[in-house]
Amino acid sequence: MEYTNIKLDKENRVATIRLNRPDALNALSSELMTELSVALTDVAADASIKALVVRGEGRAFCAGADLAYFQTTLANPALLPPYLAQINEILGQIEKLPFPAIAVVHGFALAGGLELMMACDMTIVAEDARLGDQHVNFGLVPGGGSTQRLPRRVGLQRAMELLTTGRWISGSEGVESGLALRPVPADNLDEELESLLNPLRIKSRPGLALPLTHISDPTRLGMMS
Repeated sequence: MEYTNIKLDKENRVATIRLNRPDALNALSSELMTELSVALTDVAADASIKALVVRGEGRAFCAGADLAYFQTTLANPALLPPYLAQINEILGQIEKLPFPAIAVVHGFALAGGLELMMACDMTIVAEDARLGDQHVNFGLVPGGGSTQRLPRRVGLQRAMELLTTGRWISGSEGVESGLALRPVPADNLDEELESLLNPLRIKSRPGLALPLTHISDPTRLGMMS
């Protein structure tokens, strides 16, 4: 498949997927998600890959769902369920990968972009990045799993605040709350990423011993009722 809405690179045992709609702040159009699903299937089947990196081109990681598409659903609500099913299938693909997925976030990770970030196992975030659910700001359902993944990351009260107020937080605050792993200046994202990837390249694929879905979903280990 020829990709136009994403870029897929494989180098030194690491696959990198870059969302490639910079003019739309990498909003999740149906076309982008179709390409993303194909790329994830490709990466999952490649036995040489030890980690996946997900990041965005241009000024942002991902500003969320394609609002232009959502405008069409006002006239035809039947278009919405397939869109939500598509995004959830893709986030499930990421969580089921037999190796770690790392989000590298700069600019914005909002709504569907935040949900994409949380589907990854780890996040390196620019200190000045802006993170938020913000579905409530547009009267939209958080259909990509925010209501499940956000409490697991930050706890119930913090999740309720972000979900019900639509507040944005900085990358640094996101790390303090447990939403992301490490905050770094935006210019140092690549350097910090390499420090995380280097040990992963020489390790066995952890999914061979313990499926990473058991880590990302604590309910499967009986850790949450």
